[in-house]
Amino acid sequence: MSALILDGKAFAAVCYEKLKPRVAQLINKGYQPGLAVVLIGGNPASQIYVRHKIQSCENLGVRSFSVNLPENVTMQEVLNHIQELNASPNVHGILVQLPLPKHLDADLLIEAIQPEKDVDGFHPWNVGCLVLGKQALYPCTPYGVMRLLEHYDIPLRGQEAVVIGTSNIVGKPMARFLQQAGATVTLCNSKTRDVKAHTRRADIVVAAVGKPSFITGEDIREGAVIIDVGINRLESGKVVGDIEFETVSKKAGWVTPVPGGVGPMTVAMLVENTVLAAERISGLAGN
Repeated sequence: MSALILDGKAFAAVCYEKLKPRVAQLINKGYQPGLAVVLIGGNPASQIYVRHKIQSCENLGVRSFSVNLPENVTMQEVLNHIQELNASPNVHGILVQLPLPKHLDADLLIEAIQPEKDVDGFHPWNVGCLVLGKQALYPCTPYGVMRLLEHYDIPLRGQEAVVIGTSNIVGKPMARFLQQAGATVTLCNSKTRDVKAHTRRADIVVAAVGKPSFITGEDIREGAVIIDVGINRLESGKVVGDIEFETVSKKAGWVTPVPGGVGPMTVAMLVENTVLAAERISGLAGN
């Protein structure tokens, strides 16, 4: 068999189209949504990601604000910038681009962002709402995966799901989303004795470990749904995920490509969170 493709790039375009009238309504009411991105240092990959996020916002009519700070910036200086953005009526979403220089505390910076402007969905308040099943600004990557699965009518209730990776950004919230959808979830970490024993029995596998070709066709069962969250750049310059696409795609039922799978959905959910934050702050949510 040959796996069907979960096309994140195509569905992200659908999401943007649905956001256009919401943005237009906000602008007509005098509230142009605004996203502020705090970029620290000169990490080339981070610079590319930020440009992509800003371009996606501007294509939709969402205003972007860039705060570019030097590598040696102090914690207090960054906190001062965040407080200015918190207070700005033109800024509805704030994100601090990760990773950060080692001398900066990412947790403290994220906690300094007002929860209603935390469009990455990393603030403890938003994380707590996710755990409790309440409305919040959800983490963009796992939320994008859930929206993609929903778009393609992938059944989740009663399914066996395995999430590989326990980060606060992807693994943990991904597991919670799947649990809330009725799946039975196994969350594998670096100490899991036999990860492949879990993936071979799973109906759904989410790979978020940052290791090229970590999952091969031999590691999954026939017809499984494989979600590849990994983004790895090989020495050749080629960008690949955490799965060996050639062998996995011959055995899986559904699979996300890299690039073009989860990545575009992450950015689309960031823009959607920004629009939602603007609607809530302006009092237009649900109108």
